[in-house]
Amino acid sequence: MKSIAMFPKTKEVKLIDHPEPTITKPNEVKLKIEQVGVCGTDREIWSFEYGQPPIGSDYLITGHESLGRIVEVGSDVKTLKVGDYVVPTVRRGCPENCISCAHMQPDFCYTGHFTERGINQRHGFMSEYVVDEEGYMNLIPDDLRKEAILLEPLTIAQKAVMQIFIIQSRLHWECRLEAGKENKGCHNALVLGAGPVGLLAAMTLRLLNMNVFVVARAPKPNNRTEILSGIGAEYYSTNEFTASQIAGKIGNLDLIFEATGAASASFEFLQVLGTNGIFIFTGVPAPMKNLTIDAGTLMRNIVLKNQVILGTVNAPKAAFENGIRDLREFKKRWGKQIDALITGYLPLPRFNETFSNRQSDEIKTVLTLTDI
Repeated sequence: MKSIAMFPKTKEVKLIDHPEPTITKPNEVKLKIEQVGVCGTDREIWSFEYGQPPIGSDYLITGHESLGRIVEVGSDVKTLKVGDYVVPTVRRGCPENCISCAHMQPDFCYTGHFTERGINQRHGFMSEYVVDEEGYMNLIPDDLRKEAILLEPLTIAQKAVMQIFIIQSRLHWECRLEAGKENKGCHNALVLGAGPVGLLAAMTLRLLNMNVFVVARAPKPNNRTEILSGIGAEYYSTNEFTASQIAGKIGNLDLIFEATGAASASFEFLQVLGTNGIFIFTGVPAPMKNLTIDAGTLMRNIVLKNQVILGTVNAPKAAFENGIRDLREFKKRWGKQIDALITGYLPLPRFNETFSNRQSDEIKTVLTLTDI
């Protein structure tokens, strides 16, 4: 079967023939992959910044955002059937089966010995067929099949929101309603980055009735600002305003959601996080030179303003389930904006175009495998 593989030793990324997998356990299902999303992680792996092949293999099949159709089920599979569409989770638990992995939360793995499909020691989804266990599958309703390829990147925000609710239970965080006045959001959320993760995070936070602001480099107008305007969010360009200027326009920043992987910009905005605020890091920056920060001011703010700095990676099955719920609401409220997130489709053999010939207005490119 055709697959996209990264060879770290020879520094090659190419279309290969890989043996088609078969079901070997009664709880497994076999998928015909129909779509795979391309993200920054894939491009970093194709640039050989990281990515680890399975033990015994000299290549890694890439891709972790996928939509597949079940073509075969094992004898013990109870919740899925042939013809169902599913989105698999990405991470698989450690062999030690630590307490987090034992409770199906490998995103909180203690040992660090987890594997990840398409990223770390386990082949990914840029392949015609995949076999995996039933428990890692997320059933996609028929009415969300078009949008389902966005589910995996959406789970980054979904997991963050799950943790926000836990953290902010320390406060009376509800918005007070004033008699005779419109029910408006009382919390300000700032999203750093207007890529797919940032835009999906903005939509997620708007569903929570937050006042949402998105920051990125590109000047207005652009296709991203049109999407944000359509969901009721505001946009600021860092080429026009500093972090302090943006914070001054917004007011107390209750939440900052980082979706860039840019360390310098992130720490600049950390300095303007508001009282009782949460700063969420989701990006993983590439190795870089030392960064100069005002550590004293940061530490003083964190202590005196009761701030929380949170790192979050990957997502549990519950985040996928919540994401399906929110995708349906996105489609209901903002169907045009959701459609605009996918800016192009390419057949799998043309994957390299998403790496070498990227367009300035690209948001999400999806590779298709239906015609292979």
